Amino acid sequence: MIHDLILVIHNFLVPIIFIINIIFAITVVFIERKNPTTTIAWLMALLLLPVIGFVLYLFIGQSFYRDRMFHVKKEDDDELTQIIESQKKELFVHSVPATHPISDSYKRMMLMLMESNKAPVTTSNNVRVFVDGNEKFKALIEAIQGAKDHIHMEYYILKDDGIGNEVFAALTERARAGVTVRFLGDGLGSAGPRKSFYEPYLNAGGKLAFFFPSLMNISHPRLNYRNHRKIAIIDGKVGFIGGFNIGDDYLSRVPEWAPWRDTAVQVTGHAVLAMQIRFFLDWNYAAKEDKVEYAARYFPDEGAMEDAWLPVQIVSGGPDTYWNPIKESYLKLITLASESVYIQTPYFIPDESIMDALRMAALSGIDVRIMMPAKPDHMFVYWAGYSYIEQLLDAGVRAYTYDTGFIHAKTIVVDEAAASVGSANWDVRSFRLNFETNAIMYDHKIARELKEYFLADLNVCSELTAERFANMPKKIKLKLSISRLFSPLL
Repeated sequence: MIHDLILVIHNFLVPIIFIINIIFAITVVFIERKNPTTTIAWLMALLLLPVIGFVLYLFIGQSFYRDRMFHVKKEDDDELTQIIESQKKELFVHSVPATHPISDSYKRMMLMLMESNKAPVTTSNNVRVFVDGNEKFKALIEAIQGAKDHIHMEYYILKDDGIGNEVFAALTERARAGVTVRFLGDGLGSAGPRKSFYEPYLNAGGKLAFFFPSLMNISHPRLNYRNHRKIAIIDGKVGFIGGFNIGDDYLSRVPEWAPWRDTAVQVTGHAVLAMQIRFFLDWNYAAKEDKVEYAARYFPDEGAMEDAWLPVQIVSGGPDTYWNPIKESYLKLITLASESVYIQTPYFIPDESIMDALRMAALSGIDVRIMMPAKPDHMFVYWAGYSYIEQLLDAGVRAYTYDTGFIHAKTIVVDEAAASVGSANWDVRSFRLNFETNAIMYDHKIARELKEYFLADLNVCSELTAERFANMPKKIKLKLSISRLFSPLL
């Protein structure tokens, strides 16, 4: 009886699964028109792993509905174009002087990002760097507690733990005091807290929205297109941006990952207005019935600040942008380097353009160094990253594993002249599939500070050498090969 049932199921399901896989394969090639490398990887997954490939494609592969999903978001982009242009005029009041020592070298990059990403160059700014979660969240909570008019925050991950409750207690207190408070979480990354977690905040008048929460919607059940940004804006004057999510692990309170090494910056000045525009666009897409309207209170212009002249561009990218502004900014920084390129990232799955740029920089005598974790939090991504590192060693690129705790920083610093800090990893997911935002700073002091942090981190690192790869067990080498094969899907 059981044997007959199994036989019937087998005879019924196998042909259906085969037909479905063929349909998806045709979709990948002829309808979605993905990158050729990604297309080949998905065809292999669908044809060699019929059931597993089908499930993976359903959740993280298909993008047929992408244009429909983000149609409203694009409409909001169009509606806010005039606001953006108006703000750009105000922000450009204090433009980059031709005599500035960095402007000649980087003005083409500034122009590229202005044209491709509507990213104005703001110059009246102060920047403070954080590499420790305790210091970052202390400053953030102090800024929240001092808010007088509004607080806007969007974070990929929010956890119902110590720091999550501390942050929301501060937000709740300000909402109760009459401050306008909006919190935007990602529908997947911030799905952990229960409704009871938000009740005090909502009862106090706080506003809440979730970006793309329909993970299990039959029409498009996917893990892609996440809002991976980490932004906080207080009164339109102070902003935070970087790699820290809201969770105890980011403050080294979880022994498995402690000490946690990350990077974020606090910005005071005109760059905060560009962050505000970014929040407006994301909030209005997610909170369709509670859109925020433009008002002067959200864009205060107090003129140039004394002793504050630091050029900053806020650059964003995602599946709703035709180009890849984040990747392009990384590429441009590498190609502009004349002495050094220092990169920190938890995930390193670059495409051919990034690989070529790093290889050519190293072959040109530039000191190129990459730092990544020694322990994985995503196994396949981790081993795939190792395979790309191995390929770069022959060109002279030097790479290191961060052996103490976990490094989650997403940074690049070039020539003690320019640097980028934000949410974007060096992988396909950040370049094409997730919504990301970085702060690019054209300043010797900040770049030098970030470089010094990188050099200090080397004290707890081990170098990834050719000999180290050669001595890896065959089991590990097999993991590298398999992970590399499917890296376009990760």
